[in-house]
Amino acid sequence: MRLRQGRRDKRRRGGGDTANLAEVDASAWAELEGAAADPQSAFRYLNLCSVDAGGRPQARMVVLRRADAARRILEIHTDVRSPKWQEISANPLVTILGYGPQPKVQLRLQGSAELHGPASESATEAWSLLPRSTRSTYMGGPPGDEIGEQPASEAAGADADGRAFFGVLIFRAETLDWFQLRHADNRRAVFAYDKLGALTSSRWVNP
Repeated sequence: MRLRQGRRDKRRRGGGDTANLAEVDASAWAELEGAAADPQSAFRYLNLCSVDAGGRPQARMVVLRRADAARRILEIHTDVRSPKWQEISANPLVTILGYGPQPKVQLRLQGSAELHGPASESATEAWSLLPRSTRSTYMGGPPGDEIGEQPASEAAGADADGRAFFGVLIFRAETLDWFQLRHADNRRAVFAYDKLGALTSSRWVNP
């Protein structure tokens, strides 16, 4: 009993102050903002999880293209013909998961995704910044289809560079579950944000 009580007391002493929580939140978002500009960052590639029409969870790795800490926004690019585009169109609630081996931190964000199609301002601006090599990845057939000739209907309506199939996913975080593995006393904190991105609550929780 004394051992258990000691652990609880140690956790309270190690993570009960508001300033420390604020630092954790700021550090997590700084990592994401840095990852959007650094291909070598562990958080450059994130796991995006959605739910399909059958209620089954679907997860895939995506590239983080932009992060806005002030607004709690992440930007991801995708093919509008992909299953995830269809899944999120039906259910915008998604989870994003990332892990950095140093200092062994997991970030699990939950929120909603907004989809911006090829004709949107967001997609037009994002497309203009893409290198030719990245644009070419949108020229093939629909993701997940058997490799073969592109349907004539799509070939006729597609831009030569694939722009007609390019979409932008804007994820707005509602919560962040921060978890750090340590040799002893793993740490975990949960943060919540309002629609404008302001921090509304933060607390330490059991790992």
